[in-house]
Amino acid sequence: MDLYEYQAKELFAAHGVPVLPGKTVDNADAAAEAAAEIGKAVVVKAQVKTGGRGKAGGVKLAETAEEAKEKAAAILGMDIKGHTVHRVLVTEASDIAEEYYFSFLLDRANRSFLAMCSAEGGMEIEQLAVERPEALARIPIDAITGADRAKADEIVAAAKIPAAVADQVAEVIVKLWETFVGEDATLVEVNPLVRDPQDKVLALDGKVTLDDNADFRHPGHAAFVDQLTENPLEAKAKAKGLNYVKLEGGQVGIIGNGAGLVMSTLDVVAYAGEKHGGVKPANFLDIGGGASAQVMADGLDVILGDPDVKSVFVNVFGGITACDAVATGIVEALKILGDSATKPLVVRLDGNNVAEGRRILDEANHPLVTLVDTMDNAADKAAELAAARA
Repeated sequence: MDLYEYQAKELFAAHGVPVLPGKTVDNADAAAEAAAEIGKAVVVKAQVKTGGRGKAGGVKLAETAEEAKEKAAAILGMDIKGHTVHRVLVTEASDIAEEYYFSFLLDRANRSFLAMCSAEGGMEIEQLAVERPEALARIPIDAITGADRAKADEIVAAAKIPAAVADQVAEVIVKLWETFVGEDATLVEVNPLVRDPQDKVLALDGKVTLDDNADFRHPGHAAFVDQLTENPLEAKAKAKGLNYVKLEGGQVGIIGNGAGLVMSTLDVVAYAGEKHGGVKPANFLDIGGGASAQVMADGLDVILGDPDVKSVFVNVFGGITACDAVATGIVEALKILGDSATKPLVVRLDGNNVAEGRRILDEANHPLVTLVDTMDNAADKAAELAAARA
């Protein structure tokens, strides 16, 4: 789960990372009140889960409360890279002497953690990483020893952080590691980490990605979910314990068992859909190894609730869960759903006990179900049915 800046800063503050006071509001009048409470110049910042806010006009300086109201009114409702601004953060403005960059992230390629730090932060950090990679220090972090003060000093030295603030930056790095580990994050980023004219180091921005797999350890993280922007189908699937991702512009609902099989199914449907008017997969849904009737019913309920879906492709390879159990699950799921199941299902079964699974579906003879032997032919049939109903 990606956090908004104001949420990231809440976590930073809880772990001792220095941030400036601020208030998040959803209307211009409240922005004026927040600025008046701060009592000095403020920055009004769009709260969206994407970069490039400054370049898009989503970050504005306001000297007075009335000006903060005007800036907030201009920013609220703005579209930034496809993200609508519903809230702004009104935070105390800071004089900036220098800008630095810092992040901890999960380095998936090397199966380790990585710290990245540069004495040249700010809006052009991506360009810096491409054009002058030597200016961005990359320091591997051992998962066991972590980022203690000695490692933080190493990072600061490699990034050539000025000596006047090196100790402060190292302290912030240790606290950011505590945030990274303590909150089960996969990314903690500060850009810019600034030095003000009084040589005080502050985190002026924050970006955090939390690992959803660790939610059971952090019940408080549920408060970070944004009800305004969360996809209702994804929320419904999450409540049912399903591994579901909505894909924009798709017409073929996908159900499979195993992430690799589902990913392959997306590709096959996209390829097959090219000859049926550009039909595309509508979602990723992995029901895992236990394709019980209730799990199948829950999956179908979510997918059939998507108005974009015109047909459903159930692609299952029987392994630990045999095909006859899957077939029984499909038949029982359709009974559970009853009249709410109105869209055609193309089913491909293979693997353990496939003959019995196919027999069960043939015997049920449900009007919505078409049984197809191969993955390619099933994808083609699902795309054809979706195109016919478009």
